[in-house]
Amino acid sequence: MANQYRLITILSTAKGEEGIASLTDTIKAKIESGATIDTFDAIGTRELAYEIDGQKNGYYVQTVFTADSVFPKEIERVLKITDGVIRYLIVRVGE
Repeated sequence: MANQYRLITILSTAKGEEGIASLTDTIKAKIESGATIDTFDAIGTRELAYEIDGQKNGYYVQTVFTADSVFPKEIERVLKITDGVIRYLIVRVGE
C-alpha cells in the first residue's frame, strides 16, 4: 500500500550553487527510482539555528512523494552516506 511522505533535506552550501544543483538532482533521481514525486520545492538558503559540521547556513529542500512503506528506509540509507547532506527528516503525511 502506498503512503505519502514529506522529506525535508538540509544540504551543505560549501560547494556552491553547482554542488547544490548536482546534489538535488541526485536525491531527486533516487526518489524517482522507487516513488512518485508529488512536489519538489527548493526553499533556499537559510541560517541554521546552530552550527552543524562547521556550517552556519544550509540549503533547504522539501519533497513530497508517494511510495510503499519500505521505501523511506532506503532513502534514509542513501541520505546517511551522501556527502553534502547535513540533516534530513522523513515523515508520513496525515491519514
